[in-house]
Amino acid sequence: MSRYYLAVDLGTGNSRVALVTSEGTILGMRSFSNTYYRDEQYEDAQYFLPEEWKDKILRGCVELCGEHPELQVSAISSAGARQSIVLLDRDGNAFYGLPNIDNRGRAYMDEVPNQEEIYRISGKWVTEDFDAAKLLGLRKVYPELYRRIGKITSVSEWIAQIFTGRTVIEPSQACETQLYDLAEQKWSEKVCDCYGFDMEILPELCPAGTAAGPVLPEFRKLLGLTDDAVFVVGGADTQIALRQVEIGVGDIAVVSGTTSPVVTLMKEKFYDPQQRVWTDANLGGKTYQIEMNPGVTGLNYQRICGMLMGDQTYEELEKAYALKTTFHCTASFSSLLFYERRPLRRGGFFMRSPLDAAIDKTDLLWSVLGDIACSIYEQYSNLCSLTGNRSTYLLGCGGGFQSRALCQMLSDLTGCQLRLRSGFDQATVQGLTLVCNECLNEPGPRSGGEWITYDPRTSQLIHQYYPVWLQNRNEAN
Repeated sequence: MSRYYLAVDLGTGNSRVALVTSEGTILGMRSFSNTYYRDEQYEDAQYFLPEEWKDKILRGCVELCGEHPELQVSAISSAGARQSIVLLDRDGNAFYGLPNIDNRGRAYMDEVPNQEEIYRISGKWVTEDFDAAKLLGLRKVYPELYRRIGKITSVSEWIAQIFTGRTVIEPSQACETQLYDLAEQKWSEKVCDCYGFDMEILPELCPAGTAAGPVLPEFRKLLGLTDDAVFVVGGADTQIALRQVEIGVGDIAVVSGTTSPVVTLMKEKFYDPQQRVWTDANLGGKTYQIEMNPGVTGLNYQRICGMLMGDQTYEELEKAYALKTTFHCTASFSSLLFYERRPLRRGGFFMRSPLDAAIDKTDLLWSVLGDIACSIYEQYSNLCSLTGNRSTYLLGCGGGFQSRALCQMLSDLTGCQLRLRSGFDQATVQGLTLVCNECLNEPGPRSGGEWITYDPRTSQLIHQYYPVWLQNRNEAN
């Protein structure tokens, strides 16, 4: 007999709530756009209002449960974008949100001492990307707002706080604050001292797949939940999504979405003196996720499709891509040269002058897909060389892999079989289902569905494209 779960997935641009069975069947979903506000006191700062997001999340939960009054939900869980936190006052009220796209700490990074030691402890560069920098930037400009903080937590575990009243954080999210000691698997007093933070603002660590607590009576009544309904801790969206493909130590995987992290798992903590990778805590903090990332990828393709697709469907585009035998331009829109720790500030389409009459919109769209594939491949190659992890296959999940052309390009470039599990485009929801099953000892499937595979080919168009793409990208930057 099935159990039923509510899965909350808080992304960067959009968030969603899904009603899902313990077998992984999605019965319904509600999505909404995330609202952000700019803060002109900084060069590049954005924030969100937690109450606005909370209202949308609860509305989605109410609507989904209302559509299925015959079902009773046994558990709620959530995953969230990394490097995004919510600030709570001393009464437990969420009053301010700092998202991953907030860079208010950028101007103050040179003030942080012992940066090499911070990287050794946290596995993260001292940059504006991480939550420690956001908090530092907040304290510099709004000290009164900073003094209101009772606790901080990630956006995913903020959902736990809403439904249970308990403030915790999963290690996969704790490491994104840059205040977590990867080796010791606890908060780092030394790093907090470097930033000047009181450790009292840091919440209790709680591993994925454990219950943060029973759902509060008001929400059990509102949503018609079972009397023993619990909130199950999820964690960082990348690590939760990778649960769907059963990533193991030594495997290499790609999560293709707004960005495309390329990761491998290691049993022991990995340290690179040249700081060419991020080291993350995997769910529970017991293994380590080593990451390189080309930055923004899938978002580029979404935007160019929005501008150029016209009346064409995605399926028609895929058929057109399959017929291509030449390319007339390259594209460069990925945003990070990760292993050199620098952003790529210049991008665009590169083609011969004058404009070739043979170029059409399909060429432009295909070249952006090629940019994504080549950018991922570049990170993959460097990650393999650095860690020594290699395999005959590459695991994948995320909505970006809905493009068959991208899947085949990546398999061809890496020379590896690309393996996706059915349901890969909703990998985060599927991953949350698995952690709920784990917590409730539910005998539902402990992994995803059947494998979908792409086998590598030689002498393909993407092999001709890659060196031209690399030269154009590098010359532009």
